Amino acid sequence: MKQYLFLGLVLPTAALAQLGLPPVGGVLRGVQQTLPRVDALPVVSTARDLVRVRTDRLRDLVSRYPRVLELDPDGNPAVRGELLMTGASDADVAAAEAAGFHVIERGAIEGADVRFARVAAPSRLSLSAALKRLRKLAPGSAVSANPLHFESGSAGGGAGGFAEGAGGGAPAGVIDGGVSAAAGVRVAEQRGFAAGAPSASAHGTAVASLIAGAGRVRGAAPGVPVVVADIYGRDPAGGNALALAKALGWMAGRGVKVVTVSLVGPANPLVQATVSAVQRRGLSVVAAVGNDGPAAPPAYPASYPGVIAVTAVDGKNRALIEAGRALHLDFAAPGADMLATAIDGSARAVRGTSFAAPLVAGRLVRLGSVSALGAEARAIGPAKLFGRGLVCGDCRTRPGGRD
Repeated sequence: MKQYLFLGLVLPTAALAQLGLPPVGGVLRGVQQTLPRVDALPVVSTARDLVRVRTDRLRDLVSRYPRVLELDPDGNPAVRGELLMTGASDADVAAAEAAGFHVIERGAIEGADVRFARVAAPSRLSLSAALKRLRKLAPGSAVSANPLHFESGSAGGGAGGFAEGAGGGAPAGVIDGGVSAAAGVRVAEQRGFAAGAPSASAHGTAVASLIAGAGRVRGAAPGVPVVVADIYGRDPAGGNALALAKALGWMAGRGVKVVTVSLVGPANPLVQATVSAVQRRGLSVVAAVGNDGPAAPPAYPASYPGVIAVTAVDGKNRALIEAGRALHLDFAAPGADMLATAIDGSARAVRGTSFAAPLVAGRLVRLGSVSALGAEARAIGPAKLFGRGLVCGDCRTRPGGRD
């Protein structure tokens, strides 16, 4: 039975059959909105199922690692007992320490010059209580949990403020899991930002192959060198906000001009400040809108200002019903009925917005500017489903060798 990588899980073809639906004409305003039935299946029920899958997946993760993770007040998995102070001043840190908070790490994000402190809450405080307490103690800092970001997962108007002059001879960046040596790409450098990293992952390898693969799977920019930041490794708390921020800063410091982030999580002050800082240094961030459905919360980093938000289409250029949403949508690219490279070097079927983002990133590397990317995009439907249009529509490597 054929299998697909979807929502971070490997599912059989039959389990995905219900998701291969044509576009439904807009973003759900919660799962209670009345929508048409498509292929004899109620779209609202599909959206509810996606919300339930997402909720169950997050709760299950926390239950498996209770000593490492907990849910933040918004229900997002976060590093247990840890808080981030963005823009932390000496006075704010001193106030936190006087109240029993322990400073684990303090400094500035390399390559972005964003000040932060990572602190441990007193054991007597829940994460929710610790957030409230520290926000009162440190009014000059943006205090948050340290939430996780996940592989995979609409849209509103256009976005602006992108860094021009992207691409040229610079390498492409991948922030994800590690990339296998069998990926068929030229990895210029690979660095870990989590315990056990870098460590090859199926998701990171697939994403890298879709940017720069030059073998059975050809990427959007074949042969372009790739710089990889593994923010997962073998760490149950991998993919956290601090790791993502550090990876973004490192990319900017290495001279990367385009980075793809096929990950989603909640809004976070440290990540947002870092995104803004690296954009000022000329780094274009391309991010997937995720695969948790249109009723899920807006995806980040895709929703941060200036980030290039990417959704996905199937082999008939229909918007994927499982595509998540962002506060803006910029481009669509192939994300189904296609192959990517597996850890062992073989070609495997993949599905999801995770696999559309690297195609857009690869084209941006080749074209050199977002304005050129926009000029190339082909209109295939309403902007609320496809943004400015389809990019790299002929880039997918189809199963069976039919490119």
